[in-house]
Amino acid sequence: MQENKRSEFEKNDENIRRENFSKDEIEELKNEIKHRIYEEEEELEEEEISPEEMAEEIQKIESEEELEEYLEENHSVDIAESFEELENEELLRVFELMSDEQKASIIEQADEDLQKRIFELIEDEEAIDILGYMSPDDVADILGYIDIQKSKSILNKMKRSQANKIRELLGYEEDSAGGIMTTRYIAFKQTLEIKEVISKIKIIAPKTEVIETIFVINEKKELVGEADLRDILIASDVTTLSEIMDENVISVYPEEDQENVARLVSKYDLKVVPVINRRRNLLGIITIDDIIDVIHEENTEDILKLGGASDEEDIYSEFMVSVKKRLPWLMINLGTAFMAAFTVGIFSETIDRVVALAATMPVVSGMGGNAGTQSLTITIRALALGEIDLKDTFKIVLKNFLVGLINGGVLGILCGLVTYLLYRNIYLGGIIFLAMIGNLVLACIIGFLVPITLKILKIDPAMASAVLLTTVTDVCGFFLFLGLATIFLEKLV
Repeated sequence: MQENKRSEFEKNDENIRRENFSKDEIEELKNEIKHRIYEEEEELEEEEISPEEMAEEIQKIESEEELEEYLEENHSVDIAESFEELENEELLRVFELMSDEQKASIIEQADEDLQKRIFELIEDEEAIDILGYMSPDDVADILGYIDIQKSKSILNKMKRSQANKIRELLGYEEDSAGGIMTTRYIAFKQTLEIKEVISKIKIIAPKTEVIETIFVINEKKELVGEADLRDILIASDVTTLSEIMDENVISVYPEEDQENVARLVSKYDLKVVPVINRRRNLLGIITIDDIIDVIHEENTEDILKLGGASDEEDIYSEFMVSVKKRLPWLMINLGTAFMAAFTVGIFSETIDRVVALAATMPVVSGMGGNAGTQSLTITIRALALGEIDLKDTFKIVLKNFLVGLINGGVLGILCGLVTYLLYRNIYLGGIIFLAMIGNLVLACIIGFLVPITLKILKIDPAMASAVLLTTVTDVCGFFLFLGLATIFLEKLV
């Protein structure tokens, strides 16, 4: 919208010049146009309202007609956010004014806490009616984390065919391809002609999530290809699906980790991923909106684990939940801190004789930790994207060795120079120079090897790498620096 206004401004500017207006008049008109643009942008900003303000507006609605009009004017995501601000009684009152389809649309966009809250408030029969308008994968997600007794009760009261589909999805791991797939897709036999395909699509399309991709199966119900809706629409009526289908289909098994599925989507620019069993029978599909959720979820989880926090905690978690989730990692860090303290204690006599060591040794360990974190972050990202080939391990270790050597040398010279200027002892400057090189070389290599080793051992690298890295850089940094100081002690006194 802003670009259109800018182009309008340029056109007006050109027209003004053609009319031979004076420079003052041109500038005045330019300023007037800029002022109008500014006012319109301010109006657009004012139109954006917060969830709290939207909740207040919803509370004033009294009739179904008013609510329907309000729902049409606002996005279901924003409505769902505003519902979080409503008290239970008010939430139920608003729900009574909505159709089951409208309720389903809002619940699908709501976060987990609001979904749990809603299903605790409504009766099983109403819940079943609402879930009937939702895709099976979303239904399975909701029933998977609401109260287990409530979930069982709803499943038992559902139609058998619908309940069996949901139970099948609930049987898969939450973070697997089967756990995020939906069973609403379009698949036709390869012998079907285009005129029949189009006729069937018109009937089936309203009940499916994706109609842009049509999956093609053979007589044994094996997935043999896929056809793009565009190709179907431009093909002649007597053409069969087998003639226009693409046989090179990227598919996954239901046990596949969701992170690997997201990687496939990113690599091949897929819009939808079919899920098949070992007999190549089509079980379901994974849509792009679910993949976006997976990418967001996995990135959030990795960031939290790198910081020693739990992915089950958020900014609004109860304080006792936060304490329970954070304390174990802090206890582990405390143990590693004692290891570093023990290392320093070994050289207590050296520190007693040269007090300057106590002031300078944190520099070595701190810089090692920073360098190691850089290497660690790059390695974990490469692992997440599947970019690392274990055959290249030696080459990457050598690269990290050189990076640590050069960076350690540069920083060592700077630290050595500052140390010499502060304490007027060239040996102390030389010791911090050597210790800096040694610790940064070690930190860069460890920052690469630790996540790789954990990945091989099938341990989440994001979860344990930071703790191990901190331990190594602190202990080795202190040991190198104070060990060298002990060797050259007579030159330092």
